[in-house]
Amino acid sequence: MVTTATPAPESPVPDSSNSFSRIFGVLFSPKATFASIAARPTWIVPVLVAVVIGLCFTTAAGKRVGWRSVIEKQIASSATAQKQMDQLPADQREQAIETRVKIAPYFGYCLNVIAPFIGVLLFAAVFMGIFNAVLGARISFKSSLGVMSYAWVPQIVALLFALVILFIKDPSTIDIQNVVASNPGAVLSDDSPKWLVALLGSFDLFSFWTLITLSFGYSAADSKKISFGKALGTFIVIWLIYVAAKVGLTAAFS
Repeated sequence: MVTTATPAPESPVPDSSNSFSRIFGVLFSPKATFASIAARPTWIVPVLVAVVIGLCFTTAAGKRVGWRSVIEKQIASSATAQKQMDQLPADQREQAIETRVKIAPYFGYCLNVIAPFIGVLLFAAVFMGIFNAVLGARISFKSSLGVMSYAWVPQIVALLFALVILFIKDPSTIDIQNVVASNPGAVLSDDSPKWLVALLGSFDLFSFWTLITLSFGYSAADSKKISFGKALGTFIVIWLIYVAAKVGLTAAFS
């Protein structure tokens, strides 16, 4: 009697619908995790995590580094701001700095609460439009929103590293704009050209990691139209345009 082998059933998409397990899944098993996210999109938890960690970082930066130090370093890094301050009498310059110091915490907290929500909604819409229009994909906004919210998990990891560094490093040596020093811009001296700092600062480990998670996410959102390679190539082109614009604007206004 001839027997025929029964083909093995296809492995189902793992039901990792728990939002916190998905956050860890993005780090350790991105392909399977984004397949689950594309099938059953969720988005709010990673955004709330980003908000909470951002608020913790802002609070820690204010206490450890000090808002006055933060403001003075920001002024020193901007030729335009320095010029404006130099034109003021000493008493008015001091008053201007003190006003910024008082406003900075409120601005920082508001930015930490609002920016993650606006960012994930905006970029989800933009990338959905790009992939649907250019590659003929059929990604819904809900799927794009789910992918986008979890694809930024590497940036949450970077923020956690920054939070730890605030407490273990001498506050006077911390560059608040590059706390983790995960890019070659961190080794440049303070008098380096600003455009060069912007350029080298763009070659960031966590930024590249995010490009990879984004590529896993959008290739899972419509695997028939978007391969991982196509998604990665698209994001690299977008990243190059962003870097060119950032460096150009920095050179023009510094």
